[in-house]
Amino acid sequence: MQSVREPAQVSTPRTERESQARISEVRTVAAPLAVVESPPHASYRARPQAARPAEPGRTEERARLQVTVVLPCYNEQEHVLEEVERITTAMEESGYTYELLVIDDASTDRTRAVLTEALPRFPKMRLMPFRYNSGSGTARRIGTSEARGDVVVWTDADMTYPNTRIPEFVRYLEDHPDVDQVVGARTSEAGTYKFLRVPAKWVIRKLAEKLSESRIPDLNSGLRAFRREVSLPYLRLLPPGFSCVTTITLSFLSNQHPVDYLPIDYAKRVGQSKFHFRKDAYRYVLQVLRMVMYFNPLKVLMPLAVWLLGIGSLKVVYDLIVHRLHIATSTLLLLISGLMIASLALLADLVVRSRDG
Repeated sequence: MQSVREPAQVSTPRTERESQARISEVRTVAAPLAVVESPPHASYRARPQAARPAEPGRTEERARLQVTVVLPCYNEQEHVLEEVERITTAMEESGYTYELLVIDDASTDRTRAVLTEALPRFPKMRLMPFRYNSGSGTARRIGTSEARGDVVVWTDADMTYPNTRIPEFVRYLEDHPDVDQVVGARTSEAGTYKFLRVPAKWVIRKLAEKLSESRIPDLNSGLRAFRREVSLPYLRLLPPGFSCVTTITLSFLSNQHPVDYLPIDYAKRVGQSKFHFRKDAYRYVLQVLRMVMYFNPLKVLMPLAVWLLGIGSLKVVYDLIVHRLHIATSTLLLLISGLMIASLALLADLVVRSRDG
């Protein structure tokens, strides 16, 4: 005789009441988690990366914009509104959906106050004030991570770059989907310390070209447009100072992201320059070596090791002939140094390949 399974017991009213109470408790606890988006031009306060529960909503909002122009400012009260006017006029005429993200890097003059008063005039401008001066590299890094546009444009607020041509840079990326970054290559040098900057920048640029095996007409131009999604993995590498533009260029080139160049005019700076020749030139050289070491350490270390081993080998032959089979201490030091640097180069390359794999 086939057994008959008893029907499941129906929950009692008390159980139902407990379930409803639990649901009410869950709804009550979950309610405060709702996030309200700030208006497009609201002032920004730097906050920890962890406090972003509304990232899905931000992604949807970012997808609706085509361009974000990141404009760092530091003590630019006299001409910042003129620069904002130039950029917004050009972008409005272009037809692109955009935002102008102006970052006040803790200016000591009235730059922040001037920008705040101008917010109603420029509804597509967002103001992001920093409490502490952090450098243009930090401003560009945070601005790019907070950008809502698919294409990010970097430029300066000192009237040196032809910001009316920003739509042309965006259009270039639109017409060339295989290119990930387009840089404004300056055809003249109008900055301070010109007699020192021109030869120093030429040497640094040639060093970067040699190490990256790429032609670089302008290594540290401040006007450039790039695809935001491509840049995200490299933002953590950006230094706080001026060499951030060098870093983003070498990061793209070292990882097979095509970079093209458009010739631009470069005007004389309005206001006081923040560039310090000796300190910033040293940082540029150091940053070039650091970036190539980060992506391809063999390029930096192995040539030095080969030279030491080559000189040491010739010195061995010389010592055996001249000193009658006696090898000098300096010769041994050359050979040992070459072997140590070669071993370090191979180990660093192994670390890079393991990290990328």
